[in-house]
Amino acid sequence: MVAIPAPVQTRPFRPLHPLHAILLAFPFPLFLGALLSDLAYRATFHVQWANFASWLIAGGLLVGGFVLLWALIELALGGAARRRRLLTYFLVLLGMFVLGFINALVHAKDAWATMPEGLYLSAITALLAVVASWLGYSRFHASEVK
Repeated sequence: MVAIPAPVQTRPFRPLHPLHAILLAFPFPLFLGALLSDLAYRATFHVQWANFASWLIAGGLLVGGFVLLWALIELALGGAARRRRLLTYFLVLLGMFVLGFINALVHAKDAWATMPEGLYLSAITALLAVVASWLGYSRFHASEVK
């Protein structure tokens, strides 16, 4: 007699809300632009590159704050099966936001005083933004098995 494996029951795929997906699309390019502006400033010493980085960081924080709020609401209302993944997503977003805020404070100093801390913070913030985007867009359907 051949044993037939039991069917695997998965939870239905729950895509991102369209507004959440739109908001999540912004932090990574903005923080990446800030990193590239910091690299350009380090290479050329033109103060305008530091100004660009400051504005890009401010934009990333503005939109990232809304994404963080949305993730917090999803974490509070999400089911127990997805709680661990939602918590990871929220913590990565929180780390991105906190380091981005510190980066904004560093970039508020004189242009040359932002180096090298601003460059390092921009790199870490951009990395956290890409991880958050990856977690957000991959969603939670791959490993959710009941």
